[in-house]
Amino acid sequence: MTVSPALEPAARPVRTASRRRYLMCRPEHFAVTYAINPWMDPGAGADAARAVEQWEALRAAYLGLGHRVDLIDPIPGLPDMVFAANGALVVGGRAYGARFTHPERAAEGPAYMEWLRGNGFTDTLEGLHTNEGEGDFLTLDHVILAGTGFRTDLAAHQEAQEFLGRPVVTLRLVDPRFYHLDTALFPLDGGNVAYYPGAFSPGSRAVLERLFPDAVVAGEADAAVLGLNAVSDGRNVVLNAEATALIATLDAHGYTPVPVDLSELRKAGGGPKCCTLELRSA
Repeated sequence: MTVSPALEPAARPVRTASRRRYLMCRPEHFAVTYAINPWMDPGAGADAARAVEQWEALRAAYLGLGHRVDLIDPIPGLPDMVFAANGALVVGGRAYGARFTHPERAAEGPAYMEWLRGNGFTDTLEGLHTNEGEGDFLTLDHVILAGTGFRTDLAAHQEAQEFLGRPVVTLRLVDPRFYHLDTALFPLDGGNVAYYPGAFSPGSRAVLERLFPDAVVAGEADAAVLGLNAVSDGRNVVLNAEATALIATLDAHGYTPVPVDLSELRKAGGGPKCCTLELRSA
């Protein structure tokens, strides 16, 4: 797989950052005690203290970029609650609640919905259909991209569209390593994305090529270290440090990569985006 070519210096656009509001959950109870995705190996375990240190560095990176970071209290017995992106989808001040596939994570949906309702997000809908929040819903200016194939039901795409009043485009995931959309694609800004084609069905790849002809296309090596589980504010892109080719490509396209080490949380299949739920007021 060939990554997108670099732009000539004179052609590099000026990228503009916008201040974001994020919700995060400190991984005080993080552990790998069960396996619900290909990344998890309970026999190998995880270093909870190191996970906290890496998470704190991610939070510090967001604060250093000028973003607001709210915190939800972690709940004992929910080791994956650190992956805040899965807890809901928040667009235009409305919150669409998650309904998890696996019983190990079922209690996270109500916990995130309770926090949202208690912090000003009163226009809410508890999902009737299986969906895992921003794990499978990624929002751009005029469309929401929605993943299916492993976790989120197609019916949830329709449910989200009706509730949020935004067009939802379905994308089918076919590689079990990339079981959530946010492991294989991230919005660069309101109108463009970066993605790994091998994660998608042929029809979904064709949709992405049509919608985003100028997308940054990542190779398998960067996807395999969850390099696409990234967070962009339109200029700064916070992503896993091991995704070296993607970092160089983003830099060549005028973005400012902000590499972080989340190797401990990756043992549960998580990266920067998994740890980050964006709270959109518009």
